[in-house]
Amino acid sequence: MTRASSDALVDVLVIGAGAAGMMAAIEAGRRGRRVRVVDHADRPGEKIRISGGGRCNFTNLGCGPANFLGENPRFATSALRRYTQHDFVKRIDRAGIAWHEKTLGQLFCDDSAKQIVRMLTDDMAAAGVTLSLKTGVTRIERSGDGFTATLSDGSQVAAASLVVATGGKSIPKMGATGWAYEVARQFDIRVTETRPALVPLTFEAGLLETLTPLAGVAVEARVSSAPTDKARKASFDEAMLFTHRGLSGPAILQISSYWREGEAVVASMAPGRDVFEELKAAKASNGKQAVHTALGHIVPRRLAESLCQREGASGNLADLSDKVLRRLDQAVNAWAVKPVGSEGYRTAEVTLGGVDTAALDQQTMQAKTVPGLYFIGEAVDVTGWLGGYNFQWAWSSGWAAGQVC
Repeated sequence: MTRASSDALVDVLVIGAGAAGMMAAIEAGRRGRRVRVVDHADRPGEKIRISGGGRCNFTNLGCGPANFLGENPRFATSALRRYTQHDFVKRIDRAGIAWHEKTLGQLFCDDSAKQIVRMLTDDMAAAGVTLSLKTGVTRIERSGDGFTATLSDGSQVAAASLVVATGGKSIPKMGATGWAYEVARQFDIRVTETRPALVPLTFEAGLLETLTPLAGVAVEARVSSAPTDKARKASFDEAMLFTHRGLSGPAILQISSYWREGEAVVASMAPGRDVFEELKAAKASNGKQAVHTALGHIVPRRLAESLCQREGASGNLADLSDKVLRRLDQAVNAWAVKPVGSEGYRTAEVTLGGVDTAALDQQTMQAKTVPGLYFIGEAVDVTGWLGGYNFQWAWSSGWAAGQVC
């Protein structure tokens, strides 16, 4: 190997100019470290730029360890408590970026997500960080107490600390890969099973054919997992959307992180309402009313018609027994359906699983067996709920690594 030239010597090499990588670089640079960030993309922070409909759901006011999944969900506790959502909001405020709260504590930019990218790149520049775009890494090697990285242009960079912040496999059209996992395995660090998360779920052809007329129908629902493993039991009250492939919407994206092939999900499409009693009351007051019309006052009309057809409930309410009305109640508020899969990494917002947290120090994000090697952000087996939690993990884990790398 050729010796790295003096201008290719840095204290910290960060691979990945996303949320976590830029955060780590800023913090390390502010400590006086010589930092270089490399990324194969044309622009930094692409996932930030496209998130939240272009306004970036940058954190959540309710963020805490309970909002995260992984083999050891408590691993995230240290970083999340040392650099909180409130700390990041203060950073946003100092930058003069206006924001607003939507439902469930979700915070968005009033204007554009590009403001956050600009804040981060400006902070990197102020901290003396060098940013190299359109620059990939073809090889990583241990070199003494540090590392040598061979870049896509053939040059080499020697660094005392190496921070891997290249994310997971989600949204491959943006260049996402499992490269971080390859680096981990190179250094004999375990990678847990990875799978798409926060992703729409799909149905088999037969079921899909019966539900296709409902494509585009949305309901406020309570969607629950029904796993054999009670550790993955979860329930979310948000919107659910019928699609041409299956189900989507926030409630489904949330439950997808808990769902596994072969399991069902259970949807309550009129949560908090006693459908049987409401239909029985409608029968007493207006028995000549068509059953699908009465049900259409509880759920969207197209859904009401579909459910009545599926349950063989037709005609007027007066002609229907309590047994049929109870079946409709079950159909609305205890619909158990078994997806066959998900739409995959193509539409997944994040990757579930990643670099095993048992191999990392929870305070520093440093690999326990490889001093100077850090893994942060989505590359790690820490996955947040939908709603700004994964960005907060990026800020928190990047900040934690930046204090010591």
